[in-house]
Amino acid sequence: MDVKTKMHGCELYLPTDEDLAKEQLACLDRLYDFNMTRPTEQDKRTAMLKEMFAEIGEGCYIEPPFHANFGGRHVHFGSHIYANFNLTMVDDTHIYVGDYTMFGPNVTVATAGHPILPELREQAYQFNAPVHIGRNCWIGAGTVILPGVTIGENTVIGAGSVVSKDIPANVVALGVPCKVLREIGEHDREFYFKDRRVKESLEK
Repeated sequence: MDVKTKMHGCELYLPTDEDLAKEQLACLDRLYDFNMTRPTEQDKRTAMLKEMFAEIGEGCYIEPPFHANFGGRHVHFGSHIYANFNLTMVDDTHIYVGDYTMFGPNVTVATAGHPILPELREQAYQFNAPVHIGRNCWIGAGTVILPGVTIGENTVIGAGSVVSKDIPANVVALGVPCKVLREIGEHDREFYFKDRRVKESLEK
């Protein structure tokens, strides 16, 4: 089994493979260029992301600095996705994000893990598991999403959460570890923040 098959198959592999390291370095060079763009160079940023990512739809915006182990090569973005400062995507294997999802600042999405057994870590072994984030999610500031996790559509993850297990669709979830707090429902149709009413704000 070659290193790429292991890398994307949740198998133990050595990321120090010479060809793999060379490919990664080229991706990181391009990521550096993206992070050095000026705020006025929006068209340039958009063009670069289309080149860097596995897939990226229309209307996506990533606020630099953006960090990714492979510069986004294994990241699949839908359309109209927004990411605030310091989004980190440990994209050693594939990360899938649905349309209209938003990332607060300092979010980490990790696909890479290392064995618990010290002898294997000492040899630099690694494994990767893909992450799936559904459509129209809001991932709060400082959230960490761990390898192999799936988050359902429309779900809100509270700031500072550590998501170590799957979270269903249409819920508010938070905490360390992240757990479902409640379903999204009628209360959210009436109130958008504490006692602030949606209808009254939209009519102003």
